[in-house]
Amino acid sequence: MAFEHISVMPEEVQEYLRLKPGGICVDCTLGGAGHALESIKAVLPGGRFIGIDQDMDAVLNGEHTLKEYTKNIKLIHDNFVNLPEILDSLGINGVDGILLDLGLSLNQLKNSKRGFSFQKKETLDMRMDIRESLTAMEIINSYKEKKLADIFFKYGEERMSRKIARKIIEKREKKPIETSEELAMVVKQAIGFKKGSKKRIHPATKVFQALRIYVNRELERLETFMGNVPSLLNRHGRLVVISFHSLEDRIVKQKIRKFENGCTCPRELPQCACGFEQKLKSLFKKPLSPSPGEIERNPMARSAKMRVAFRV
Repeated sequence: MAFEHISVMPEEVQEYLRLKPGGICVDCTLGGAGHALESIKAVLPGGRFIGIDQDMDAVLNGEHTLKEYTKNIKLIHDNFVNLPEILDSLGINGVDGILLDLGLSLNQLKNSKRGFSFQKKETLDMRMDIRESLTAMEIINSYKEKKLADIFFKYGEERMSRKIARKIIEKREKKPIETSEELAMVVKQAIGFKKGSKKRIHPATKVFQALRIYVNRELERLETFMGNVPSLLNRHGRLVVISFHSLEDRIVKQKIRKFENGCTCPRELPQCACGFEQKLKSLFKKPLSPSPGEIERNPMARSAKMRVAFRV
């Protein structure tokens, strides 16, 4: 399977990870291994690189793409939420850099045949890790109307969630909805989207986002992961997170803020009495965005937001 190597904000990632020879770096979302190549070069000689991905296709691609660095790398088929256990199994107490590039990889969208794209006729699967049991098809064809509407609203911020859920129930009573193309058409019909509409995004975008997030438990896993970050980083070690929608970015921002300034004492107290100890410090008040030039070269980067923090 051919992987396309298009990394989002590659220069910024390396600039703010600030990796050095002999360091230890973890790429929690290996994808097409674009960021990995530069991170490995940065920690050589003497450094270690750990690449993690829940999609086995990405791991196999990484084994091929990074084969000349075999002695310095470890590639693992797992979810980043399990990073504490992964590092423990490798005898590593702390790392110098952690990268989390969230969202879909280009390969998953174009080549995985798992129904991530509403522009293709593929089986409604949407599992990033095919070892998981729950699929988008099961959700669409068995969940009750209220549950479907709740998923679309909570994870896709879809304002017409109830109307879409109602249309799905109506359609599936006649025939199961089995492909991404069929689901996209149902959403179009529910919203009343017309050809030539000036809407910037496809009407099914938010529904597909919501299903993907729900199937892969993305937000829950991100929240757990972020809660563990300080214990995984060495002193001055850096965390770089690239997110692609507000739900992810909000979790990252709030968790960093909690570790940066989580004191619960009343403001009038002259000094902290709750025992809070700062563990992380953010490099920027607001997230960084890709340059106009990068967005022109790679439209998929347009919604990317980067946050950077380091271990105090």
